[in-house]
Amino acid sequence: MDSFNVFVLSTGGALQIQCYQCEEMSTNDCSTPEFIVNCTVNVQDMCQKEVLVKPDGIHYRKSCASSGACLIASSGYQQFCTGRLNSVCITCCNTPLCNGPKRRKPTPSTTTANTTT
Repeated sequence: MDSFNVFVLSTGGALQIQCYQCEEMSTNDCSTPEFIVNCTVNVQDMCQKEVLVKPDGIHYRKSCASSGACLIASSGYQQFCTGRLNSVCITCCNTPLCNGPKRRKPTPSTTTANTTT
């Protein structure tokens, strides 16, 4: 039991996050298992997602990033994040696979009840 406690303490500081990683994908399809990477322990602590609007459509870049670099990049490109042609939006997040597709909100199911009077 003591050796187990020592092991937990020695690895407790090592944090690793998983992110999606791809370069210039023209679809959001790089959010599938083959694009999942383990980021560098204690260096890359965030996931980054870039959305580029180009003449031929929307392109995505996804990667691991350090929090400092990602936050600087996202704030630096904030003025270019208009959603129009040639715009670039960079977002940072710090939970596993958070740079994947937006999760769809569940749509309320329509239920019909037969009522007789």
